Amino acid sequence: MSKAIRIHAYGGPEVLRLEEVAVGDPGPQEVRIRHSAIGLNFIDIYHRTGLYPLPSLPSGLGLEAAGVVEAVGSAVTDLKAGDRVAYASPPAGAYAEVRLMPADRVVVLPDAITDRTAAAMLLKGLTAHYLLRRTYRVQAGDTILVHAAAGGVGLILCQWARQLGATVIGTVGSDAKAELARSQGCHHTINYTRENFAQRVKDITAGQGVAVVYDAVGKTVFMDSLDCLRPLGMMVTFGNASGPAPPVEPGLLSAKGSLFLTRPSLMHYTAKREDLVAGAAELFEVVARGVVRIEIHQTYLLADTAQAHRDLEARKTTGSTLLLP
Repeated sequence: MSKAIRIHAYGGPEVLRLEEVAVGDPGPQEVRIRHSAIGLNFIDIYHRTGLYPLPSLPSGLGLEAAGVVEAVGSAVTDLKAGDRVAYASPPAGAYAEVRLMPADRVVVLPDAITDRTAAAMLLKGLTAHYLLRRTYRVQAGDTILVHAAAGGVGLILCQWARQLGATVIGTVGSDAKAELARSQGCHHTINYTRENFAQRVKDITAGQGVAVVYDAVGKTVFMDSLDCLRPLGMMVTFGNASGPAPPVEPGLLSAKGSLFLTRPSLMHYTAKREDLVAGAAELFEVVARGVVRIEIHQTYLLADTAQAHRDLEARKTTGSTLLLP
């Protein structure tokens, strides 16, 4: 038996239940993992509320964790019992002490990466990797805009983009978050609670605009973000913290400078195992070298997951948050 957080209906944090669940032997293509640390991500809230519906209810939650392989299925050849591993992928169910996981979604951790660091960074770090290296490949000399720059993905984006030679502008919701973002590589911070971020971006770039906007906020910043882009710039909306982005008339993209718009998903960028493994290896390398530092600012016991969700939704958290089984 394993303790796990499950939901039986969509709703607020009150629907989260700590339950005993049976965990059997792995199937041919599965591994059984005993978790040591579990990552908390905003997509977990989307799953809990039903914004991103789960395949069925009742269901576990959580897409990211690290731990040790206890057993492997008969067809698994590249993992073995005792391996330190991590994952950041469906199926949901990471909020648990022990679980079964498809083996092709699991990566082995190098010695330089601790379990807690892996659980705090894999989903966010792989997201930063595909955003910076594949969706829009940031080059030295680019100026970019990162919304929620003090969040888990934001802090990784700022550090990595700066190392790539970009000038990084970040939006934040408080002076404390601005200080944090600057300490992690953000060249310019904009407090959107008292500044017009689109106008500030124009001022910072001398009216030129940015090459790309990375937006995990959605509704409240989307339209003004289009005005931050240079001609032929790319709007990358990858999250909905304030609600879904509004519909866009294609002609508007032309009128604002032949802009590009994309709504990418990590799951598509890592659908092939070779892409997952390659992205993880590049992430592990920049973290091991100290190019990207992973900030774990909050930890909660698994039993306190509801409070962790409340704090994340209220934007009381910065950096990465872990649940500890």
